[in-house]
Amino acid sequence: MSQITDLFELKGLVAVVTGASSGIGLEISKILALLNASVVLLARRSDLLEQEVKKIQQEGGRAASIAVDLLDQQQLEASQQKICEIFGAPDIVVNAAGVNFRDAAEAVSWENWEKTVGLNLSAPFFFTRPFVKSMKSRQWGRVINVASLQSVRAFANGIAYGASKGGVVQLTRAMAEEWSKYGITCNAIAPGFFETALTAPVFDSPEIMERVANQTAMGRNGEMSDLHGPIAFLASRASDYVTGQTLFVDGGFTAK
Repeated sequence: MSQITDLFELKGLVAVVTGASSGIGLEISKILALLNASVVLLARRSDLLEQEVKKIQQEGGRAASIAVDLLDQQQLEASQQKICEIFGAPDIVVNAAGVNFRDAAEAVSWENWEKTVGLNLSAPFFFTRPFVKSMKSRQWGRVINVASLQSVRAFANGIAYGASKGGVVQLTRAMAEEWSKYGITCNAIAPGFFETALTAPVFDSPEIMERVANQTAMGRNGEMSDLHGPIAFLASRASDYVTGQTLFVDGGFTAK
């Protein structure tokens, strides 16, 4: 049995998570720290990052943070160097940063479209790419992108967000085709409705919250603990022969 549980051990590995100051990105950071990875948390707000790093450290985890705006190319590239200076080049890269303006098609501005596609789709590629060289040298690595229900379903006021998240699924496949021959698996999770800053319009309305819960096969919305198993699987040796896939952690929303 110990051989099976050892598959999920991340001790000695370095992980970096974008969008890590709150929501799903933060939860993923906590999961990786609990599995004994050294974790670098990235987001824009240094105050929130520092608070969360302290909490992880108080619980025995090894963590650090870097404040960065991933839409700024210079900041993005500078952060990549800083990450390697803290714990070393990452073995696990999680792209969780995202934005959703929820504009109707007629109201989408060029600026908001560029920000949405830039952060949700472009940043995961350009942020991950420099770390692939060290993963290749080790013949092992993990890339985990965060897709969405809107990767495959069209929601109201979601044309920019849906386009970007549809792209994440194909980006994940393309990453796998390019890099998995070197032992680097590239997968995505597509969360259902979890209570985060991005889903506040849903969870602020009991009526909407109940309606989307009833649309799932399980009859409830997601809880953060529902992410623990999928992330432990995709980040560890347990998923050595799984790549190019998008795992819908949605309670069966897309099954109906």
